[in-house]
Amino acid sequence: MQNIFLKRNKRGQLLWRMPLISVGVVLLCSIAWLIYANKTTAQAKTTENPAASKEPVYELSAVDVANAETRQISSQLALSGALAPETQVTVRSKVIAEVAEAPVQEGIAVHKGQIIARFTAADLHARLITQEAMVDEAQAKLALAKKNRISNETLLKQNYISQNAFDTTHNGLELAQASLKSALSQKEVAQLALADTQIRSPIDGVVSKRHVQPGEKVSPDTALYSIVNLSHLTLEAQVPASEIPRVKAGQTVLFRVDGFGAREFQGKVARINPAVEAGSRSMIVYIAVDNPDTSLKVGMFAKGNLVLEKTASSAVVPLSAVRQVNGADVVYQVVNEQVKIQPVKLGLRSEDEGLAQIVQGLEPGALVIVSRLDTVKAGSKVRLPKADAKPAANTDSSAASAPKA
Repeated sequence: MQNIFLKRNKRGQLLWRMPLISVGVVLLCSIAWLIYANKTTAQAKTTENPAASKEPVYELSAVDVANAETRQISSQLALSGALAPETQVTVRSKVIAEVAEAPVQEGIAVHKGQIIARFTAADLHARLITQEAMVDEAQAKLALAKKNRISNETLLKQNYISQNAFDTTHNGLELAQASLKSALSQKEVAQLALADTQIRSPIDGVVSKRHVQPGEKVSPDTALYSIVNLSHLTLEAQVPASEIPRVKAGQTVLFRVDGFGAREFQGKVARINPAVEAGSRSMIVYIAVDNPDTSLKVGMFAKGNLVLEKTASSAVVPLSAVRQVNGADVVYQVVNEQVKIQPVKLGLRSEDEGLAQIVQGLEPGALVIVSRLDTVKAGSKVRLPKADAKPAANTDSSAASAPKA
């Protein structure tokens, strides 16, 4: 009996210990799994940390960069004004007469020396005939006076007449010569008056105004025709007095006129009015404009720019690419897909063209950042746009594309 009890007691103890052993095995497996999981996570973090520690690469678009170009740039001054003729004349009458013909009308081109009007000339013809007769009479009197002087000179040598008689004959010869000169002068006046009955154009040009009609009576200084020469015009532009020190004769002016679309005309500064306009405090600059095809007309309004200064061909970049670092001019140059601060020396700045001349520090073709990218600094890695994307000439963005690892 005792043996049987002992066997049962040992079996009970064994049955009681089995759950404890199972729990222990589960705990050991759990601990082993946690250790393995922690180790795997640590290895994964160790693998990811190098990538996370890499510097970000900023992807640039075509509008963010531009190449330094080789070209000329200029500083310009906006101006406007009306076109006026360089040569303009008003043909006037020189005689008292009646207009017989005035065939040339406004808008007709005329040449220098061309007859544009005629006066009636019957009385002037008569006056010329009278003067010619007076010339003939004076010539006859002079011939007689010369003959008398020769005869009296011979008689004086032979003492047949006195010296006083000879002097009287000599004075008569001088009077005859003076009379002939007077008659010839009067004849010339009559010829000129007759010639003035045919009105000729004094210049090449176009008739802008006909002041008389056939049948009208005119007197000396009566306006007959106004003629303008359109081949050479003058653009009269007002320029602020503060800008006048920069304006010089010979500077180029490029301008446009309404009605001609995108066609651009050119002129050169010819002279500057020395007086300041009281109301506008500006000065008038006179710009000579060649107009060989006479397409421009008097009075047309023009707007353009005066080229104050022009550079030689050199490296230029957009103004937006120039920055200030510690008071010095620099550009953000991209070299081997990395941003580099490049100090530069600037020349002319053209606000009109949005360009700056680089005198020193940058070679033509260099790639610079033109956008204001707050996140991109010196040393930043960048990814350039594809080869088929063209860099921008001038732009101003506020931020770069999101960086990529």
